[in-house]
Amino acid sequence: MTIRPLREEDWEEVVALERRAYAASGFSEGEEALRSRHRASPSTCFVLEYEGAFGGYLLALPYPLGRCPDLSSLEQGPAAPGTNLHAHDLVIAERLRGRGLASRMLRHLEEAGRTAGHRTLSLVDVHGAPGAWSALGYRPRPGTPLPASYGPHAVYMAQELDAPH
Repeated sequence: MTIRPLREEDWEEVVALERRAYAASGFSEGEEALRSRHRASPSTCFVLEYEGAFGGYLLALPYPLGRCPDLSSLEQGPAAPGTNLHAHDLVIAERLRGRGLASRMLRHLEEAGRTAGHRTLSLVDVHGAPGAWSALGYRPRPGTPLPASYGPHAVYMAQELDAPH
């Protein structure tokens, strides 16, 4: 298993996997929105290679704590530096789910965040089932306003990052 920076040749598989993961629920953003997240912070967007094949992706970008990208809009330029790193989208290929690979990708992001000086890491649970994220150290932040594009069951969550190891 290898986690590496997302490259131009990965986009076809990223877009296809994102569509399969979110189209039925109405959360699919489309290629231009996904690319705008990557352009905002290419150093925090990763691909999982598993046994030599594409196995998933993670798009993250600095975003103020308590805020997140609207699924219906594009990022406008590079992300502003800040103390919070937002894990915007994490999808593991269907054939690899249930192997703990999502948590490995998040640990990779956590380390990248620590190294870059971020103090918190946030995400939005769009399925309204925050228990899996809680097991990884994320805590709901009740009262955090979310864009309507995330649906009525979304939960904003965050965790503190300790100092680099």
